Amino acid sequence: MPFFSVVIPLYNKESYIQDTLDSVLNQYFNDFEVIIVNDGSTDNSLKQLEKYKDKRIRIIHQKNQGASTTRNNAINASTGKYIATLDADDLWKKDHLTELKKCIDFNHQAVLYCNNYKIKRHNGLISDTTFNFNYGSKCIIVNDFFKANIINFIPSSSSVAFKKSDFLKLNGYNKKLRSGQDIDLWIKFGLLGPIVFNPKPTMLYNYYDETSLSQSNYNSDRYLLIESYKNEELNNDSLKLYMDVNRYALAIRHKLLFEKDISRKIIEEIDTSNLNLKQKILLKLPCHFLVTLKKIQKILIKNKIYLSAFK
Repeated sequence: MPFFSVVIPLYNKESYIQDTLDSVLNQYFNDFEVIIVNDGSTDNSLKQLEKYKDKRIRIIHQKNQGASTTRNNAINASTGKYIATLDADDLWKKDHLTELKKCIDFNHQAVLYCNNYKIKRHNGLISDTTFNFNYGSKCIIVNDFFKANIINFIPSSSSVAFKKSDFLKLNGYNKKLRSGQDIDLWIKFGLLGPIVFNPKPTMLYNYYDETSLSQSNYNSDRYLLIESYKNEELNNDSLKLYMDVNRYALAIRHKLLFEKDISRKIIEEIDTSNLNLKQKILLKLPCHFLVTLKKIQKILIKNKIYLSAFK
């Protein structure tokens, strides 16, 4: 039984999968297996894998079923006690699994282990993550997980590890969600037990702009995700804060698409005391003005400058 099962969902990532898999096979900590589930790729992704003869790699094929089912199938097929998740277009540094092992050794009772990471945005801009809590240079328990997550997510789909048994206890990824299924899983872990954070960045996250028109058909899934935790919010102020920040982000997405009625409905559900001044102002701006600001943000990113609602 390997210590880690590295699970990689694969769908049309021919330009990335070789570098991603190389970053796994080059790990200092090498007690792992790799489960790649090919979700009906139609490009040359599989051809990129043909050169690999490493016995630790197992490739499973299925008809296209989406990210949630693919990730669930990969984890169900795994044999390790701990699962380390990785998207097919992200990269690990050589010490990624070593640092996750440090998290596990720090607290065996935790339910989620998270390494820090960096974000690669459009045009090669690499930015640090920003979290809403203080930390030093060693592994710590995150005391207020939801409050700590309101800027960048502490967990990401390529930076974490967890026990397979805890994942199964939570019924895995929600197959109803085409988008946000990883966020849904982090919420379930946050409600389940302690979460460990390692401040050392060991992963490069390849960021895609989720406010693009091509992603707009997933907005209903994001709303379904938010609404599914309404009862838990009633007795958890930190979760309410976290969900209101997500409502803010979703309302902005709808305003960028000039969907005023939907955005207005979402805004009505927000306790605005949970938002900062910049977020409150952005919510009140006309749709066309927000679109202009979005274009300006993209120009700034091209010039290696990144601005968000938090800075």
